[in-house]
Amino acid sequence: MGKRSVAAPSAGVAGLALVAALTIASTVSPAGAATCPASTTCPTTVTFTVNAPDGLTITVPDGPVNIGSGAPGGQISGLLGPVTVSDQRAALTATWVATVSAASGGFTTGGGTAAETVPNTAVLYWSGAATATTGTGTFVPGQANAAAAQSLDQTRTAFSKTSGSGDNSATWDPTIVVNVPAQAVAGTYTGTVHHSVA
Repeated sequence: MGKRSVAAPSAGVAGLALVAALTIASTVSPAGAATCPASTTCPTTVTFTVNAPDGLTITVPDGPVNIGSGAPGGQISGLLGPVTVSDQRAALTATWVATVSAASGGFTTGGGTAAETVPNTAVLYWSGAATATTGTGTFVPGQANAAAAQSLDQTRTAFSKTSGSGDNSATWDPTIVVNVPAQAVAGTYTGTVHHSVA
């Protein structure tokens, strides 16, 4: 039997195949790309992230803070020093409440006997208005003036923010008032005032 020979494709056929392949490749869009007809808008979605690294914090004076002196049966009054709430949560609803209280046991001197203790019922707190604020919203003092002072025998509202959004801060300089018991003995009395925010 004779051998059958197969002719190689001509150069013209190979060229047409190459052109067809290039034409198909040129119509394929890159991965993730949008293709739109002429005279239309072609959208690209853009995203970014706003971070809130520091959260909600409160800063208080570094004691001991001496608010003054007075006689038995009298009154002692002095500023505690700046208290600042810093709200870096970047929240849509950026509200908070700062509270204040005194450590149980009152303010004591010497051995802390009854005669050497000024109870928390005799120690009052009033925040006054804010000395500085940043951001939007309504900042409300817990006790606007001396007439509104409250005893520290229970947790009290020191300051609050009741509306607004985004980062903000408030600073106030509260006053501590001590109604010294008539039977108090002489000495330097020490106690602790606690602030917190939530």
